Amino acid sequence: MNPSSISGKPDFAFQSERVLIFVDGCFWHGCPHCNRIPTSNTGYWDGKIARNRQRDRSATEQLLVDGWKVVRIWEHELKTLDSVLERITLALLP
Repeated sequence: MNPSSISGKPDFAFQSERVLIFVDGCFWHGCPHCNRIPTSNTGYWDGKIARNRQRDRSATEQLLVDGWKVVRIWEHELKTLDSVLERITLALLP
């Protein structure tokens, strides 16, 4: 479920548990592990990715204030689902 009515537009929402899951693309959200920044037009991309990261931080902060648990998963983490599933399971526990 992709609830666009929730701030930050999470990829999945467990509304009764108040848990939101975001899967952040490594390129678009500036993954520090992958560090895939284009070598051309770097001024544009540095600014774009910095704004995306700031928007993510602001959305997460507001959602926490609003009583949500927020789980952010990097795109590359989907290659090892065990740790991702563990984080989601822990967030869903009361």
